Amino acid sequence: MSKSLIAENQQLQQAMRLIALGARMAVLESETSLSHERLVRLHREITGQSPSKGQLPYSTDWFLAWQPNIHSSLFMNIHERLDKSLALPSTELLIKAWELYREEMVSQGVEPMLSITRAWRLVKFVHSDMLCLTLCTQCGGHFVTHTHEYGPGFKPFVCGLCEPPARAGKSKRAGAIH
Repeated sequence: MSKSLIAENQQLQQAMRLIALGARMAVLESETSLSHERLVRLHREITGQSPSKGQLPYSTDWFLAWQPNIHSSLFMNIHERLDKSLALPSTELLIKAWELYREEMVSQGVEPMLSITRAWRLVKFVHSDMLCLTLCTQCGGHFVTHTHEYGPGFKPFVCGLCEPPARAGKSKRAGAIH
């Protein structure tokens, strides 16, 4: 049975969008059915260079550090809201949510800390029940936390915006919130 040219074209378009947004090969291979060799060629054609090598970040801890948590929580709230209001395939949902997150960061004059690849990994962590969105008991916002660490029957959760760490806002690095 031959592959549909339309379906293959849709896969190529999706891969092109992800590459343009900076997605790593693992994301492309997971979200499309295109071969590794084809994706490498497409990446070279679009960016003019070979894809980055090396393992993707795997730890949930990065998403829980003070500033990354604010960025991750904003992205996941956008992702969840879009998921509830629009019937989009998972890859389109990821792309739309990340573009809205990036637009919000740019409009606030803040460099986005969350890459499309980290956003994809975050969604995977949430869907695998390693991370979740937890209600802050002070401001009522939803923030990324380890699953089963806070909430009913567990200790109350207070976000890093309501109780920032002592050195909060002192960083000069990109994406820093002051």
